[in-house]
Amino acid sequence: MILITNNFKMKYIMNVTRKSVIVIASVFSANIAFAQTLEEGIQSVDSQKYAKARDIYNQMITKSPDEAENYFYLGDTYLTQFEPNFDKAAEYFNKGIALDKKAYLNKIGLATIKLGKGDKSGIADIQEIVKDSREKDADVLYRAAEALTMFDETSSPDLAIDYLNKAIERAGRKGVPAYYYYTLGDAYRIKKMPGDAMNAYDKASAVAQNKASVFTRMGTLWMAAKQWKLAKEKIDAAIAIDPTYAPAYRALANYDIFYQQNAKAKNDLINYAKYADEDPSTQLEIAKLYFTIDDYANSKLTLDKIFDKVEDPIKYKLRAYLLFQDGNYAMANQDLDMFMQKAEKNRILDADKGLKGLIQAGLAKTETDPAKKAALIASSNANIALAKAKKDATLDWDFELAKINGGAIGSAEDGPTNPEIENLKVQVQANPKDTNLLFKLANAYQTAQNWNGAVLTWQKMINLLPDWAPAYYSQGLAYQQGGNNDMAANSYQKYIDKVKPADVDANKQTLSYAYFAIAYLKKDSDLAKAKEYAAKAVELNPTYEDAAKLNKELNSTSMQPASDNTMNQEIQKKVTDSTSTSN
Repeated sequence: MILITNNFKMKYIMNVTRKSVIVIASVFSANIAFAQTLEEGIQSVDSQKYAKARDIYNQMITKSPDEAENYFYLGDTYLTQFEPNFDKAAEYFNKGIALDKKAYLNKIGLATIKLGKGDKSGIADIQEIVKDSREKDADVLYRAAEALTMFDETSSPDLAIDYLNKAIERAGRKGVPAYYYYTLGDAYRIKKMPGDAMNAYDKASAVAQNKASVFTRMGTLWMAAKQWKLAKEKIDAAIAIDPTYAPAYRALANYDIFYQQNAKAKNDLINYAKYADEDPSTQLEIAKLYFTIDDYANSKLTLDKIFDKVEDPIKYKLRAYLLFQDGNYAMANQDLDMFMQKAEKNRILDADKGLKGLIQAGLAKTETDPAKKAALIASSNANIALAKAKKDATLDWDFELAKINGGAIGSAEDGPTNPEIENLKVQVQANPKDTNLLFKLANAYQTAQNWNGAVLTWQKMINLLPDWAPAYYSQGLAYQQGGNNDMAANSYQKYIDKVKPADVDANKQTLSYAYFAIAYLKKDSDLAKAKEYAAKAVELNPTYEDAAKLNKELNSTSMQPASDNTMNQEIQKKVTDSTSTSN
C-alpha cells in the first residue's frame, strides 16, 4: 500500500513537474516575447518610426486588452511625436486608468500632458505618483523622469536626475536599459552640464543594442556646444553603424543647414524621409524641414500628401507660409487665421504675427478701397514691427517686405539685348542646370546693362548653388544698379553671411565693398547699422577711400554723405570688376 502510494505520489509529482515546466516555459516565453515586442516599440519611437511603434503597441493591446500599461505605451507615442497630440494621448491614458486605478504609468502620462500644456502643477502630480508607487518600480521612476525632461518650459532636471539614479539602481540586477542613460544625459543637457551628459551617453553606449542612437545624441550634444568637427564625426559614425537610422540624417540636415549647405541638407532630408516611416506626424516634420532650406516644392508636395491625415492645426500655418511664398496672399491669410483660431494661445509665435503683417502688405497692394488699404498697411507695419522687436529671424522681414513693396523684378525682355545674350539664352534653355552657361549669361546681361536679366539669371544660379557666395554679391550689384536699393542691401547681406570664416582673408576687398554698400544704402533709414557697416568696410580694407570718407561723415555731427553720382560711379566700377570673377 505504501509502495502503491509512493508510486502514485511519484507519478503525480512527475506529471505536475512536467506540467509546471510547460507552464513555466510558456510564461517565460510569453514574457520574452512581450519584452521583445515592448523593446521593439521603444526602439521604433527612438528611430522616429511612430507608425511602426503604434502598430506594435496596438498588437500588444489586442493580445492583452486588460493590461493597463499597454495603453500607456500607445498614448506615449502621441506625446513623443514632433507635435504632441494631447487629446489622443489622454484618450489612451484614461483607458489604462479605467482598467487599473493604480496604473502609475498612465497617471504619469496625464501629468505629462499638463507639463506639455505649460502647467507646472504636473510636477507635483508626478511626485505624488512616485510617492504612491513607493519607488519600487524602475520603469515608473524612469517614466516620471522622462516626463520631467520632455518640455523645456516645465522641466525639472534635478528631480529627473534623482529619479533616474534610483531607476538605474533598481534596474541594476536585471540590466539597465540604454534609454535610462539617454534620459539622464538629456536631464544634464537641460542643466547645461555637457560633461555629465556625455558621461551618461557613454554609459548608454556600453549597453545599447544600436550605438547609432547613442552617437547621434552625442553628435547633437557637440552641436549644442558648437563643437562642429566633433559633432560631424559622431553623426557620421552613427550613419556608418546603421545607415537606416533616420534621426542621424535629421541631425546631419541640421548640421548642414547651420553651415548653409542647403543642397547637402536637401539630400539629408531625402534620406531621412526614406528611413523614417509614413506616419503623418513624421511627414509633417519633413515638410517643415524642407521649408527651412527654401525647398518649397518638396515642402508642399510632402504636406499635400498628409494634410487631411494630420489633426494638428500647425498644418495650416505651414501651408500659409508656402502660399505666401507663392504670392497667394488671400489663401495664405485664410490658412493663417485658421491656425490662430484652432491652436492653443501658447503656440502662436511672434513669427506668426510677422507673417500676418507680410500677408496684409500683400493684400494691401491690390486693395482698391482707400480706407481698407490704409487699415491693412497700418496693421501690417504693427505686426512686422512686433516680430522685429522680438528679434525673430524666421523670415528676413525687411527683405520680404521689400519684395512685396516694389521688389518684384520685371522681365529680362524689357532690357537691352545683343547676339551674345541671345546665343547664351538658347544654350541655357537647352541646359538649364549648366552653371557655367548661367554665369556667362548673367555677366552678358550686366555688360549690356540689362539689370532685370542679370538679377533673374543670378537668382537661377543661386537656386542651383545656394552656398556660392559670389552669386549674391553680383545680384546685389545688379539690384543696386537697377535702382532697387532694398533688395540690393539684402543681397549684399546674404553675400556677407555666405562667406565662410576661412575665406574672409581672400575676399576682404569684395566684403569691404558689400559692407560699404549696405552702409550707404541704410544711412537714412538705419544710422546705427550704417555706422557699424562703414567701420567694418574700413577695417577690412583701410585703403578704401570711399568707405573711409563715409565712415567719417557718418560719425560727424554734420553729416554730408557722398553724392549719388559718386556712388553710381563706384557701382559701375564694381559691376565691371564682377564680370571678371571666375565661377
